[in-house]
Amino acid sequence: MCGIAGWAGREGGRLGEDPAVAGSIARTMACRGPDDQGVWTDGRTTLIHTRLAVIDVEGGGQPMTAAPHTRPAGDPAAGDQPLAVLTYNGEIYNFRELREQLAGLGHRFRSRSDTEVVLHAYLEWGERCVERLEGMFAFAVWDTRRRTLFLARDRFGIKPLHYAPTPDGLVFGSEPKTLLAHPAVRPTVDLEGLRVLFSMARAPGESVYRDIRDLPPGHTLSYGPGGLSLRRYWRLEARPHEEGLADTVRNVRELLETQVARELVADVPLSVLLSGGLDSSAVAALAARAPAPEGSGAGHAVRTTTVTYSGYSDNFQPDLVRSAPDAPYARAVADHIGADHLEIELTTADLIDPAARRAVLRAQDVPAPFGDMDTSTYQAFAGASRHSKVALTGESADEIFGGYSWVHIPDLAYEEQFPWVAFEQWHPGTREGLGQGLLSPAFKARLDMPAYYADRYSQAMAEIPRLPREDAGERRAREICHLHLTHWLPRLLERNDRLSMISGLEIRVPFCDRRLVEYAYNIPWWMKTFDGREKSLLRAAVADLLPEQVLERPKAPFPVSQDATYTKALHQEFAEVLADPTSPVLPLLDGEKARHVISPQGEVAAQDWLHRMNIEMALQVNTWLLELGDCAEL
Repeated sequence: MCGIAGWAGREGGRLGEDPAVAGSIARTMACRGPDDQGVWTDGRTTLIHTRLAVIDVEGGGQPMTAAPHTRPAGDPAAGDQPLAVLTYNGEIYNFRELREQLAGLGHRFRSRSDTEVVLHAYLEWGERCVERLEGMFAFAVWDTRRRTLFLARDRFGIKPLHYAPTPDGLVFGSEPKTLLAHPAVRPTVDLEGLRVLFSMARAPGESVYRDIRDLPPGHTLSYGPGGLSLRRYWRLEARPHEEGLADTVRNVRELLETQVARELVADVPLSVLLSGGLDSSAVAALAARAPAPEGSGAGHAVRTTTVTYSGYSDNFQPDLVRSAPDAPYARAVADHIGADHLEIELTTADLIDPAARRAVLRAQDVPAPFGDMDTSTYQAFAGASRHSKVALTGESADEIFGGYSWVHIPDLAYEEQFPWVAFEQWHPGTREGLGQGLLSPAFKARLDMPAYYADRYSQAMAEIPRLPREDAGERRAREICHLHLTHWLPRLLERNDRLSMISGLEIRVPFCDRRLVEYAYNIPWWMKTFDGREKSLLRAAVADLLPEQVLERPKAPFPVSQDATYTKALHQEFAEVLADPTSPVLPLLDGEKARHVISPQGEVAAQDWLHRMNIEMALQVNTWLLELGDCAEL
C-alpha cells in the first residue's frame, strides 16, 4: 500500500519548474510509504511514489518504467525512452493469472510484483486494462508515446485518488494534502465545499476543497493533447436472480471463501480486525480455514485484533444501537478459530490525547463528527501495525446484505431520501444532522442542507439500474443497496484508508469483491431477510463457522467511550474555544446553545454520544479553519 502523486504540464506551461516541489509532496505521503520513495521526471511530467512494501518487497520499487526491450514483439515504439511510467497504489488479486496471460502475449517480467503486471496490462490493453483488474487500486501512467497521463481508480473507491486541473496542467495525488503541497493548488473552501463537509451523502467525485476533485470510483481520467477525458468503466447491472435459497447461500459462501483466500496473499505478516460481529468474524473464520498461500507471510494461526476501552465491558450501558460490548464476542471467536488474538485496551487519556486527535484530523484532511470513534480506530490500526502490515476487515457486508437498522424501519426505508439521512432526521439526538447541532440558524440557512440532499438524492436515483416489473418492495431494496454502495460506503472506505495509512497498515476488504457485490446486488430482499432478521443470508452462509452467540448477536457499530471524564475533557476544551474571541468557528455557532451544552444544565444531554458529536465537530472545524486561514470563504 502506497502513496502516489505527480503532475503533467501542458506544452509551454510552468507547472513543474521548481524541483523542490516533488520532495515537499513526497513528505506529505511519508506515512503511506515508510519503506521507500521514488521520483521520475522528464521535466514536464513528474510521478512520485512512497511505498509500503507488501508483495515482492525487493523487486516492486516505483515509479516503475517499461523499457523498450520489455515490449512484446511488434510494438512500434523506438528509442531508449520508457514506453510508459507507472505510480501505483493497491493490490490486484488476480495478478498471477494476468501475468501468465501477458507472458503468453510476449511480455517479459523482471519482478514478482503486481505493480509490473498493471504496467504491462496497460501496455497491452491500454486504458481498458482496468476492466481486467480485480482488486483495489489507484494508479497513474504516463504514456510517453501518446504524451498522455492516465489515472484510474477501483470500482468501489477503496483506494483514494484526487486531482486538480490547473491553467498549466493537472496535479494528482492520494490525499488532498498531497495536492495542496503543490504551489498551483490552493486550499480554498467555499459554501459548496462546506455543504460537502457537513454532508452524510456526498456524491461521487465531490470534494470539500474547491480546486480539488475526487476521481469517482469505477472511473478513469486521461489528460493529454486533447484535454481532459473522464470515463466510467464499471457500473452495477440489474439481472434476474435465478437460484433458489439453498444455492444462493452456497454461492455466497463460495464467493466469500474464495475472496478471503485471495486477500491473504502477502509477503509480510497480516491479521484480521475483529469486532466480534458477524461480518469480521466471518472473515476471521474463513481466514483461519484457508491454506496459507505459497510464499506468503500468512502463518498457521490467523492473527486477530480487537479494540476496547478500559473498564468498558465491566461498566457497559446499552444505548440506541449497542446492546453489548465487543470484546467478549471477539474473544469467543478467537478461541473458536484458534486465533493469535490481540486486545488493544484504550484509556480516556489515549482518546483525549491532543497529538492523537490532531493526527486523526491531519490524516483525514477535513473535520468529521465521529470523535473518539475515529481516534480509537486510529489507535486500533496503530496497534495492529505493530505485528502486521496488512489487515482484513468486514467492511461493506452491511451495504450488500442489508445490515443497517434504517433499512428495516419501513417508514424510513420508503422515504424519498437517503435512508441514513432520514434516520438522522427521525432520531431526536441527530435531528439537526450529525455534527450540525450547534450551528447557528443563520449559517444553517445558508448551507440549506435539505436542498442539497434533495438534489443529490435525485441524481443518485437516476443512476440506479432496475428490473422491469419488479414489485415495490424489491425495487426499493435494490435502490437502497445501490445508494449505500455509492453514497455511504465510499465515506467508510476513505476513513479506513486514511486512519490505517497514517499507521503504515494496509486495509483489505473482502466483501468489496466485484463478483460478490454484483451477485449480492441482484439477490432478492426476501432471501436476504428470509428468517426475518438483518443479514439472514450471510448468517446462513457462515453458520457452521462461528459460535452461536456471535451468530445471534444483533448488529452493533464501532464502540464509543462511556467514560464521563472523556466528555468532561471535551467540555473543557470547548469552553476554551468559546472563551477565545478569535476562534474561527464562533461565527458558525449558535453561541447560546453552545454554552448550554457545557453548562451543568446541559451535561446530561452532552453525555449522549450522539449529542457529543456536535462538540467533536465544532472542535475539529475550529482547528481546521485555523490551518486554512484566509482560504475559507465563509
